[in-house]
Amino acid sequence: MVDISVIFEIIIIRDFVFSRVSHGNMKVLIKGMVIVMEKILIVDDSLLQATRLKDILDDEYDITIAQTAEDGLRRASAEKYSLILLDVVMPGMDGFTLLKKLQEEIITQSIPVILITGLSAVEHEQRGLLLGAVDYITKPFSPLIVKARVNTHIKLYNYRKQAEWQSMTDQLTGVANRRRYDRCSLTKWHEAVRLQIPFSICMFDIDHFKVYNDKFGHPAGDRVIASVAKTASQCLRRTTDFFARYGGEEFVMISVGDHSEKIFGHVKNVRQAVENLHIPHDPSVAEWVTVSAGGVTVVPSAESAYAVYLKVADTMLYDAKKYGRNQVVWADEQLKQLWEKE
Repeated sequence: MVDISVIFEIIIIRDFVFSRVSHGNMKVLIKGMVIVMEKILIVDDSLLQATRLKDILDDEYDITIAQTAEDGLRRASAEKYSLILLDVVMPGMDGFTLLKKLQEEIITQSIPVILITGLSAVEHEQRGLLLGAVDYITKPFSPLIVKARVNTHIKLYNYRKQAEWQSMTDQLTGVANRRRYDRCSLTKWHEAVRLQIPFSICMFDIDHFKVYNDKFGHPAGDRVIASVAKTASQCLRRTTDFFARYGGEEFVMISVGDHSEKIFGHVKNVRQAVENLHIPHDPSVAEWVTVSAGGVTVVPSAESAYAVYLKVADTMLYDAKKYGRNQVVWADEQLKQLWEKE
């Protein structure tokens, strides 16, 4: 009988909690019941050399090969990789130039890159490390060295992602915090500019929250903030939605791809879901805890400024609170106001 040992190590990566399993020589990530191997991109114009590397790592990782720097850049920007193995000497765009481009792109700059080279000069190694490479592997390949260095840098990448995730999560509510919002908002904005698709910003605010805090105390107020965040984030689980705590009792949502009428209806459902929690408020101001929301949808151009439309969303929120609260006020693509309660 074969002796099989299984070692579990909990790792938080991106938006999911995975279990790392070491089963013989195969290292995989399990998400639910679906086995997902960590992905490595090999960029090398030599199919022979790339295949050699793939054969060394194929039993442990999901390997993709790109034979040009341009294809490597496209794949690295479109998919999620835990590591890139990059050949230095390639025709056209060489490895150093591609490495520089990877470091300049927000989407790819955090992916660790190990340079593959037959160059032994110290200045080449220094140049690569200064450009952001995490390590070098020299030709001809030693399978043990390749596996050891790849494994080390993927572990470091995962630990770094775990720490980064924790630093970008609001501790009270478990949703994204202001720091993560600042990063994500501009990334999604630039995506909408590039693809010329609708971009929506929405601000949520808990109504009469200071009155609630004064009446029931700050611990109860914290529980309300957490309940509202949980309810809203459960309603906003589409791949195009992003939800974060903006500060205090205020939250922000970003959505890409939907026109104003659809996103307006979706946000009304969020508002109603919070009211349906039936959390008692101070009777002098309201029966239940509710939220007001204001937002805007725009198809941004290269000349558009994100800060301008964030201000528009904030103005819509102001109007929602000024004219009755517990409602949604929206500005459509022509900046015409849509009112939930006329």
